[in-house]
Amino acid sequence: MKKLRRLLVFIVIVYGFLYINNHWLVTTELMHESSNVPASFDGYRITQVTDLHDATFGENQSRLVKKVRATNPDVIFITGDLIDSRRYDLENSLQAVKQFVAIADVYYVIGNHEVALNKVDEIYAALIDLGVHVLPNDAVVLERDGERIAIAGIEDPLMGQSVDVSIDEAMQHVESNLFTMLLSHRPEQFDMYVQKELDVIFTGHAHGGQIRLPFIGGLVAPSQGALPKYTAGTFEENDTKMVISRGLGNSVFPFRIFNLPEIVVMEIKSKSY
Repeated sequence: MKKLRRLLVFIVIVYGFLYINNHWLVTTELMHESSNVPASFDGYRITQVTDLHDATFGENQSRLVKKVRATNPDVIFITGDLIDSRRYDLENSLQAVKQFVAIADVYYVIGNHEVALNKVDEIYAALIDLGVHVLPNDAVVLERDGERIAIAGIEDPLMGQSVDVSIDEAMQHVESNLFTMLLSHRPEQFDMYVQKELDVIFTGHAHGGQIRLPFIGGLVAPSQGALPKYTAGTFEENDTKMVISRGLGNSVFPFRIFNLPEIVVMEIKSKSY
């Protein structure tokens, strides 16, 4: 009987540990200060949501929406894998997006799971109907008080086009001197983002390395394999900064360990000399 009780206690502890690791939403606050940021966009707040993978956070995604609303965003970026190709439930993921568009303008790029499912056109149409700004190798220019910044997005390379060509296509009508934020699913393309001299890139895809250990970081990530370099946080080279969100959901491996689901918030600041 004692052994059974111990087993039950152990099961409860393990279940609780895994539940917290996979459902406890955290918000990471970042700041990017640059002389390229126009004064009229000083304090502009970006909230990034990525890799939902059809996960559920409360009834009608209520906990996720509440967290996003609390970040007081000027804009919301969704950087791919909104759905999961193994358990496609677009309506479940759209529950969150329907509420995001009432909070701020929403911009979206696809990830590898949208492409693998072969339902990109269907997903684009559903999001556009909700008022989401879809950026398939495209860019928009925002203006405040006569000053401008650009938001660009590229499709996942599974669509058959290399990242460098996609960036060139997205940026073809954007003036080179504009502060530019790029939405891209894949962090492992960091060297290309640096080469293209982009200001800030928002990525996901790595799921934080799935299992994170002290002094080691993430253990495995898609497209990078074991002990990946790009799993979470920020990376900088020259004047380019890449943000990697640990994301929200799971795919092949069903559990996060020491790797809480993450919403990233960045405030951009105008730096004067």
